[in-house]
Amino acid sequence: MSWRRLRTLLRREVRATLRDPFTVGAMIAVPLLALLLFGFTIATDVRHLPLAVLDADDSVESRRLVADLDANGTFDVHRVLAREAIDRGLVGGRFSAGLVVPPDFARRLREAGAGGPPPEVQVIYDAGEAVLAGNAELFLRALVAATGAELVTVSGPRAAGAPGSGITVVTRALFNPRLDGTPYMVAGTFGFVLSFLTTLITAVSIVNERLTGTFEQLQVTPATSVEILLGKILPLGAIFALDVCLMVAVAGLVMGVWPHGSTLFFILVSSFYVLVSLALGLIFSATSATPAEAVQKTVLFSIPLVQLSGFAFPIRSMPAVVRWVAEVFPATHYIRVSRAIYTRGAGPVALLPELGFLLLFGVVLIALAVRTIGARR
Repeated sequence: MSWRRLRTLLRREVRATLRDPFTVGAMIAVPLLALLLFGFTIATDVRHLPLAVLDADDSVESRRLVADLDANGTFDVHRVLAREAIDRGLVGGRFSAGLVVPPDFARRLREAGAGGPPPEVQVIYDAGEAVLAGNAELFLRALVAATGAELVTVSGPRAAGAPGSGITVVTRALFNPRLDGTPYMVAGTFGFVLSFLTTLITAVSIVNERLTGTFEQLQVTPATSVEILLGKILPLGAIFALDVCLMVAVAGLVMGVWPHGSTLFFILVSSFYVLVSLALGLIFSATSATPAEAVQKTVLFSIPLVQLSGFAFPIRSMPAVVRWVAEVFPATHYIRVSRAIYTRGAGPVALLPELGFLLLFGVVLIALAVRTIGARR
């Protein structure tokens, strides 16, 4: 690869981009507008929440409580052996909530039946997803209270004047104690913008140049397919990386939403994801005969992107087959990373599986883009 030819291609693309003020303006204004609109207006609701349960009592009564929670359908119960496992699962995004049953649970139930104070269980939940967290707390309180009342009755006759509730729920909200839904949507908007707009902008680039004849001129130069690809995506990638920085600043200054994790790490991951989306846009462009066809492919791609990536509708509430399909979209994994950094302060270690998927998608799509451009030569 010749760095001299690459620099020439980069200068060519920068000049071509800057000659179109409408495109540059759209690339800057649309992400900020989408951030403000989606961040302020959209909320979510889900079912099948992953619930970590630490049953330190392991009695008949505590197992009955856990079984009732599992049978309800609102929660998918995952038993753990230590409190640290709940904390790691919440930070890593594996669990949405945790339930800790104390070791004296059964004994306190019997005392409650005789007029003593009710036993306490602790509920810990990820409040980064505000609506999800609020529903999790409400459902847990209702289910625990209903089962607790039955368990007190079974444990023994209630003494005169004994309290009517069987179990007291002590809650602890992590990452977003105020249950504000804005951070959740702000983090998801990055995924929507960097997936849809980048693909749309690049989808018409090669097909437009083919119509004007400039792409054929470029193909007869000594530049390789890799150099042409890099010359196309790096200038646009730099602009969208600037977009990411501006969106982070606007979200922080206007809405008071800053990443709980490393801002630099978030920008680096987002910049790499931009290159992945740009490569996908070039594939659409290189396989289209007209700009209209390229735009249509992008729009058709954006429909499942919004529906299945987790941007607007939580994936865990979808049927199993649809959840498997959602894993095929790079946006699904980027949005998980974005929300984990923004709401939970997750770092590279906790996000290794999702980062691995993004790297795999990047290698595959960039390789396909190089091959597609080479096939057009």
